[in-house]
Amino acid sequence: MAKSISTLLALLALPLLASAQTNNAFPLWPDGAPGALGTSSNDIPTLAAFLPATDKATGAAFVICPGGGYGGLADHEGSHYARWLNELGIAGFVLKYRLGSAGYRHPVMLQDAVRALRTLRARAGEWQLDPKRIGIMGSSAGGHLSSTLLTHFDAGKPDAADPIERVSSRPDLGILCYPVISMGTNAHVGSRNNLLGKEPSPELVRELSNELHVTKETPPCFLWHTWEDKGVKIENVLSFANALQAAGVRFDLHVYERGAHGLGLGTHDWQPEKRHPWTRDCEFWLKQRGFAK
Repeated sequence: MAKSISTLLALLALPLLASAQTNNAFPLWPDGAPGALGTSSNDIPTLAAFLPATDKATGAAFVICPGGGYGGLADHEGSHYARWLNELGIAGFVLKYRLGSAGYRHPVMLQDAVRALRTLRARAGEWQLDPKRIGIMGSSAGGHLSSTLLTHFDAGKPDAADPIERVSSRPDLGILCYPVISMGTNAHVGSRNNLLGKEPSPELVRELSNELHVTKETPPCFLWHTWEDKGVKIENVLSFANALQAAGVRFDLHVYERGAHGLGLGTHDWQPEKRHPWTRDCEFWLKQRGFAK
């Protein structure tokens, strides 16, 4: 009976947590995002802050990029991940980036991710964060966006008028969950169409095939996928791991036999015992990297 009551309470809490995400969101550019096509919600990229209990906080944080094929944003790959990170003492900031379904194309999505990472680093003191422990995390197309920043960051512009633009956009860690990586042969076609349009140039395809842009400066990564995934080819994560290995970048790779594409934590009713094993493996890795207690 006790277990049934606790399960019911967890389910009832989900709508409240979802609304907290909306109320907690703030625009990345208070005066309007560069390249905005309008002023609706679809044109305003935001971050929603999910902070751990003060007595448990480690000072580490992740920008979280939900998946959705660059056409939508999956909440279970956003706020759910943030709440899981909070359990580990890590702050989670869910990025609502602009989408192909609203008329946007690259480089707008990367622009939003860059701004999100810079915002956390530049304003770290406001949330009691360590500016040297800020990572990026994403699933599916959100994994592509994350891997794009992991391979296309810059050191910032020291002379910029905006203090946020002065700091580095390089993440300190990456977590890629069943990610889209390539825009070439192994691309997820829907994601590619929404990001680059239906007839992208070969140069653009190469620029956004992130396995081709790993260097020794790419941050360490935790990567996972499932053999059963029919949505995104497993070759994506394997090619990124191969590139990391060739560049001498540390990584933790897990390929699980079972699990459909988009499984997120593996459970939507917030019962830890039902979560997919990747969460435990990633927790171990985060503790090794000094992000979690």
